[in-house]
Amino acid sequence: MARAKNKVASRKRRKKILKEAKGYRGGRKLYRAAREAVEKGWQYAYRDRRTRKREFRRLWIIRINAAVHEHGLSYSQFMNGLKVLKIEINRKMLSELAINNPEAFEKIVKNVKKKLGK
Repeated sequence: MARAKNKVASRKRRKKILKEAKGYRGGRKLYRAAREAVEKGWQYAYRDRRTRKREFRRLWIIRINAAVHEHGLSYSQFMNGLKVLKIEINRKMLSELAINNPEAFEKIVKNVKKKLGK
């Protein structure tokens, strides 16, 4: 009696990996190398979904700090002033304001400076 190999499922599993490895170069078109490369790619993707959040937060803080320094405040003083004034704007929006709408950002900074007595 012939051994059952479940060829349909095996082929489907391999095609899924090879499709995922589309565009990879060299021997990564071969199943084993493709599987290893794809699995490593998934690991990087999982890790970097978390890293991306950290990197964007750092970028927003750098931008806010640069914009606030132009008005004679430090980032920490500015953020403290926002808390005191109970202004709840997240860092992403503050960064966007500083870049795209400097007049509105300047008004916020003036309110903070007034509250802090600077």
